Amino acid sequence: MTLPDIIKKRFSVRKFKGQPVEKQKLIQILEAGRMAPSAVNYQPWHFIVVEQEKLAELCTTYSAQWLQQAPLAIVICSDHSQSWKRGSDGKDSADIDAAIAIDHMTLMATFLGLGTCWVCNFNANRCSEILKLPRNIEPVALLPFGYPDISAPNKQRKSLDEIVHYNEFGQKLS
Repeated sequence: MTLPDIIKKRFSVRKFKGQPVEKQKLIQILEAGRMAPSAVNYQPWHFIVVEQEKLAELCTTYSAQWLQQAPLAIVICSDHSQSWKRGSDGKDSADIDAAIAIDHMTLMATFLGLGTCWVCNFNANRCSEILKLPRNIEPVALLPFGYPDISAPNKQRKSLDEIVHYNEFGQKLS
């Protein structure tokens, strides 16, 4: 499968088969996240693998029931004490760096025949308590993994003409 194939095939999976995820595949997913680029190569992330028993507790941070079907999840966290901050305005790159790692993981999961879904609508404070996170570590997203028990939907995407601008906003290529 080529990278363009993987990108086109990837979708948000919210229904999983009961089949467990093999340890080898989990390691490949974690390795894909580890290899992601980050601002100034600071790598301000932590990946917490949450398996079934703890996952049931983690599901209390999110209202949708489908999350409980996943065999495992990775909670991607940002370490704001280790992230690069832009000098002109102090913008913290931690969430951007975490997002790049998450994207690498989701693409690797797709390549391996697994499905996943970014979950950002969860109670971060409760998640921090459950996972015993230090104050400087923020949970950014829950990333459940498993074998999809659903077919890919028809993904509608805006055309390039709607989202691409040349040299300044609103300018189209002539």
